[in-house]
Amino acid sequence: MTLIKSISGIRGTIGGQPGDNLTPVDIVKFVSAYAAWIMQDIEDTSGITVVLGRDARISGDMVSRLVSGTLSAQGIHVVDIGMATTPTTEIAVTALKAEGGIILTASHNPKQWNALKLLNRHGEFLSGEDGQIILEIAESGHFKYADVDSLGTITHDDTFTAYHIDKVTRMSLTDLEAIRKAKFRVVVDAVNSVGGIAIPKLLRQLGVAEVIELNCKPDGQFAHNPEPLPEHLAEISKTVVEHKANLGFVVDPDVDRLAIVSEDGTMFGEEYTLVAVADYVLQHTPGNTVSNLSSSMALKDITLKYRGLYTAAAVGEVNVVAEMKRTGAVIGGEGNGGIIYPESHYGRDALVGVALFLSHLARKHMKCSQLRQEYPDYYISKNKIELSPVINVEKVLDELKHLYSQYEIIDIDGVKIHFDNEWVHLRKSNTEPIIRIYAESTDKTKASSLARQIMNAIDNIAGKH
Repeated sequence: MTLIKSISGIRGTIGGQPGDNLTPVDIVKFVSAYAAWIMQDIEDTSGITVVLGRDARISGDMVSRLVSGTLSAQGIHVVDIGMATTPTTEIAVTALKAEGGIILTASHNPKQWNALKLLNRHGEFLSGEDGQIILEIAESGHFKYADVDSLGTITHDDTFTAYHIDKVTRMSLTDLEAIRKAKFRVVVDAVNSVGGIAIPKLLRQLGVAEVIELNCKPDGQFAHNPEPLPEHLAEISKTVVEHKANLGFVVDPDVDRLAIVSEDGTMFGEEYTLVAVADYVLQHTPGNTVSNLSSSMALKDITLKYRGLYTAAAVGEVNVVAEMKRTGAVIGGEGNGGIIYPESHYGRDALVGVALFLSHLARKHMKCSQLRQEYPDYYISKNKIELSPVINVEKVLDELKHLYSQYEIIDIDGVKIHFDNEWVHLRKSNTEPIIRIYAESTDKTKASSLARQIMNAIDNIAGKH
């Protein structure tokens, strides 16, 4: 079954049977439910506007037509901003004072996947409560369509990528002069999605001397696995070295995650994208930080260095954003390369990450690999177990908590077990039928060993049931 319905959106593979895959029937049903949710507390629904953006997936145009047609059929006006990054779409919602937004992207999933990511009027992902209401509306079918005189309009506006880039260049900590003087040579791998439109334009507007484009044709034919992990990035690593570039930037298909390749072809580390940017931000605007439970302890170390408060939130952008607002954090995000900078907006944004990282690197007057050496070394072993019908996830997690009850345990999102200078976090994915097992230590071998220990424990527990 490849249709995943969760509070974070509706995700699935294109084609197949309704209810099992992301088919036109499913798309219309869930978009209708979202529209009903938007309209439920509005007396005059004639002026409701929803922004629609999409990544470059092959199915994007087809899905976009279904979504815009469904919204129009319910009397909602659609502003279709075309191929645009997730953060661009978020920014467009607030710029247009729209009641919501829909982003068509399955993020790091392969090309056969697509998804409906749903936004509220603040351009932020929905809360768990609101997401659950939409799922209930979809299942009940409690929505209706407008008569012929009340249909919504569909307009197109392709100016928001430029608007977003301009907004990023005008952030208080974007140092255009330092970047220009550094005369950076930068390679960009945009996996043939919308990053190929936005990132090269941003770099040139920032004053980067030379931009070398790799997989920047936005045709949805992903040149490699679209998740920006080291094992998928051999091509850009080689290109950075061959062109004697200062660094390389890699983004996922919807450009809310940022990975960095150092000048010697080594990975800066996706976890350390946030760490480096936070270091820069905290130097100039001391304050609090937030990341999720599966993110590196390195952010906590950097935050304490500047006498700030670090807090860990449940996994999911909406949870990190809520905790950032609660603690007044000046920077936050997720260890997958997601930067959330409130001065811009409350959403993961690779464009913001690029501008802040380049400003930081330019001011430090050092190589990218040297900058990485300034941060504490932690190693995360990222693993997953495919779910099968026989695995009772909740029972497995409960037994693990009992098995490791002598250690500090956090269970606000799955189970996180704290050992001495190490931790392991287990949780069921919201986007894939898997259990994720992340383990971190100051030693790579220890992190892998800890992960294997926990995975063996899961196998033993599952085998008993």
